[in-house]
Amino acid sequence: MGRHQGASGKGKSSIKGASKPTKKNYGKGKDNAKGKSVARADAPVRKQKTPAKASNPNEIRLNKYIANSGICSRRDADMHISVGSVTVNGKVVTEMGYKVRFEDEVRFDGARINPEKMTYVLLNKPKGFATTTSESKGRTVMDLVANATSARIKPIGRLGRNSTGLLLFTNDDKIVNKFTNSKSGVSRLFEIELDKNLKFDDFKKIQEGFKIQGKLVSVEEISYIEGQSKTKIGLKIKNTGNTILHTIFDYFKYEIIRVDCVQIAHLTKKDLPRGHWKILSQQEVNTLQML
Repeated sequence: MGRHQGASGKGKSSIKGASKPTKKNYGKGKDNAKGKSVARADAPVRKQKTPAKASNPNEIRLNKYIANSGICSRRDADMHISVGSVTVNGKVVTEMGYKVRFEDEVRFDGARINPEKMTYVLLNKPKGFATTTSESKGRTVMDLVANATSARIKPIGRLGRNSTGLLLFTNDDKIVNKFTNSKSGVSRLFEIELDKNLKFDDFKKIQEGFKIQGKLVSVEEISYIEGQSKTKIGLKIKNTGNTILHTIFDYFKYEIIRVDCVQIAHLTKKDLPRGHWKILSQQEVNTLQML
């Protein structure tokens, strides 16, 4: 009896009418008429992933904010938050995962904290720049120190747009409070040019202090600048504002032509050209803190 041909070396069936086995198509099939992919009715439906919500780069978790301030670890910060030791903008926050902005006022046990490294930048301001952090005021002093640091610094005090000289920037609230304290303050020395010679009688009145609408106006020092006309004077005062200078000389009927801040406390313009800035040395910062 001969062998069945299906058992030959090539393994092909010789039975007429036999067809090759077809592969089953799971999931998606093809519509032969249109050549388009179609889904099977019994194919499993995959759930669409909800896209992750983009995080706000201006926000930070409260526990991280506290940890970055050097108070404690993030785990310990959660514990302090839960017992009500932390306030944000004057309100106690106990919610875990709460997010804050860098400009928010965060206090730990009543003391304000800051997650950034304390930074101190001294600028020799040129004319034409407003002393403000508002972007709606055109060119500002913030444009001049934009590359100085990544910390969120602000100017202490003001210089008029057309005034020049030293301006200090920091994110250290203790230093800001030291400068703006109405009783102690920090001295600033100005060189001022007037539209006419300062009379000696007016010089003496400014030196001794005088009252405007019942309020005493006093300066630390006033002097004629040696070798210059009497239109140019030096004035040292513990006041962070720019308005006080105009208040003084408007009262005595003088117009200010030029204002240049040449010294803030122990800080001077030495080796600091107009329009340039520098980061204060640790020694300069230590001296500021001891004022």
